[in-house]
Amino acid sequence: MKAIRYSCYEGSLEDLSPEEILSLIEDFLLDSGFSDPFQRYDPDPERQPTLEDLYDALLEALLKNQLVPEDWLREARFADRKEETRLYQAITRMMEKLREAGYIRLPGEDPTNPVQGGYKGEAGEARFELTEKASDFLGLRSLRELLGALGRNPPGLHPTPHYAPGVEKTGETKEWEWGDPLELNVPETLKKAMAKGLRELSHEDLVIDLSEYTASMSTVVLLDCSHSMILYGEDRFTPAKKVALALAHLIRTQYPGDRVRFVLFHDTAEEIPLSRLPLAQVGPYHTNTKAGLELARTLLKKMGGEMRQIILITDGKPSAITLPSGEIYKNAWGLDPVILAETLKEATLARKEGIPIHTFMLAREPELLAFVKKLSQITRGKAYLTHPGNIGRYLLLDFLNKKVRRN
Repeated sequence: MKAIRYSCYEGSLEDLSPEEILSLIEDFLLDSGFSDPFQRYDPDPERQPTLEDLYDALLEALLKNQLVPEDWLREARFADRKEETRLYQAITRMMEKLREAGYIRLPGEDPTNPVQGGYKGEAGEARFELTEKASDFLGLRSLRELLGALGRNPPGLHPTPHYAPGVEKTGETKEWEWGDPLELNVPETLKKAMAKGLRELSHEDLVIDLSEYTASMSTVVLLDCSHSMILYGEDRFTPAKKVALALAHLIRTQYPGDRVRFVLFHDTAEEIPLSRLPLAQVGPYHTNTKAGLELARTLLKKMGGEMRQIILITDGKPSAITLPSGEIYKNAWGLDPVILAETLKEATLARKEGIPIHTFMLAREPELLAFVKKLSQITRGKAYLTHPGNIGRYLLLDFLNKKVRRN
């Protein structure tokens, strides 16, 4: 009887590309605070992993995937100093590869964002930061994973109900006017030329084709990072981050005229740059939806554009607002009428500014559904009742296929 013998990987770790290395530690980078039992009920919103954390994550990934030669493991097990082992030196070179490829950097290496708070963590270890290139790579992986389950669906531009000169012909025509591109409809133009003669032809006789008018979109993605996003035995925040990263990559590569920015909301709300998004964790604890909507409206005013929208990803009812005094008023029990009224007031302001709010709800409590229904009615947005496993399909399909109408 033929036997098959399995053994550990014996190739050189030097052969791993920076992209393969980054893929190995994807779970570590996207950790939401759910997987660590010591942090599960005390998440760290200011998470800044150190190079020692990165080393441990790479070591765990290599062992999990059986990529470490057996003699390296024996050497590391009995070594007096790990720095002298081949395993330690190989992982150190992998970390350097990530840095040389532009996927990670030390704080202060970005000239547009000077270092704040020093280079060292609490225990004195050097911190590291992800770059936008790393975030974009993680977004590409998430996009492939999400759209791969949908089949081939090539994205285009955002269609509107209006017509104009362009690429996608509608079959309709109009007389050429100053400022229009010269997309001539040859048969109709020749008819006029034959009737008047070429010498008498003027610009009023030119006929052009009409196409669907497309416009750029300004989007603010609101990510709920309150405590409930990792409670109740389910990690809801990591899938939300993956969807946000996928959307960022999709917009960058397929919709170069579009703009997208990201906001985390919890007890308060703050904008987060794309490079920091993968490392974000949940916390603090409550859900200040009003603060998130208010900040999103402010950002959209600055971003400008003819078409604007807010994408709200949450699993909880509003449970906090910021009072005029700056104090945070919180009530996690039930749907507080004061908090609800202030949150819906913010939604009404968005409606007056022509900004729809599309809500992706990751829970289905009755009072929560009532809030989402009211929010959608006010802003004429859409509401999707989904769960972490399929939120990406709903959001990306909506972004790719919907026709955005003027409110």
